Amino acid sequence: MKKGIFTIAILAVLLGLGGGYLLSDGRGTDADSGGISGEEDSALGYVTAGTEEYRGFLIDNVFHSVSEGDIHYNVYIPESYDGSSPYALYFTLPGYEGLYFQGVAANLQSEEFGFEAQKYNSEMIIVAPQLSDWREASANQTIALVEYFLTAYNIDTAKVYGNGFSGGGETMSIVMGKRPELFTAYLQVSSQWDGEYELVAERRLPVYFAIGRNDEYYGSGPTQEAYDTLHALYEQQGLTEAEIDQLLVLDIKEHDYFTQRNFSNEHGGGGLFAYDEEIMGWLFSR
Repeated sequence: MKKGIFTIAILAVLLGLGGGYLLSDGRGTDADSGGISGEEDSALGYVTAGTEEYRGFLIDNVFHSVSEGDIHYNVYIPESYDGSSPYALYFTLPGYEGLYFQGVAANLQSEEFGFEAQKYNSEMIIVAPQLSDWREASANQTIALVEYFLTAYNIDTAKVYGNGFSGGGETMSIVMGKRPELFTAYLQVSSQWDGEYELVAERRLPVYFAIGRNDEYYGSGPTQEAYDTLHALYEQQGLTEAEIDQLLVLDIKEHDYFTQRNFSNEHGGGGLFAYDEEIMGWLFSR
């Protein structure tokens, strides 16, 4: 397809004309599968759409970012989305077992965050990237993919959520340290904070930390330290304890939280937080 046609297509999305416009070659868009059938172009790069689905997600899409290279992701777009009204956006980053080299859709097969999130907002696009690792390059790819979705889809920028589990939390914490203004709230699950803190505090981005007290991989110490660091920055801003409590939650679960749910492993048991209405409800109520 020629670039001029791509430009028309992207402009139609940005103008909120929805997913039903026709391209000049007669092919229609497929809003349910995440945009234009085949390849979708923008100034940030272009997307090669996947061809298979898994539990409502179109899997193995590739965003060919101009700046960050190829980024694999799976995406759930509600059938009701047609671009005419803004939808919420949720990014969920998996642990090691969900990275791309583990297999297409391994993140969806091993974690339930993307599925449970659908219960909180029926008008929300859910993106489940599959990156190569948990370091800064993957954080930069996440940022590039968020920017693409904010550009190519009609998104309510007051409802952009993120979570990261285990290694995905390390990556997402770097994202938050770099670009907190892209998000409304962040849930960190069974992980550690690898990013910067200052911009998060300046932006007053709500952050919820959830982890087992004796997490076998990280322990709860790094999470406590991250909470304390952000808490101190808010104290320096002159916020009251009540005001800080609206921005920061430290939720360290005791071992019986996991055993009562038939899990003996606290780190792997972090996946249980996807089912916890108090935790997930906090994220999507921001």
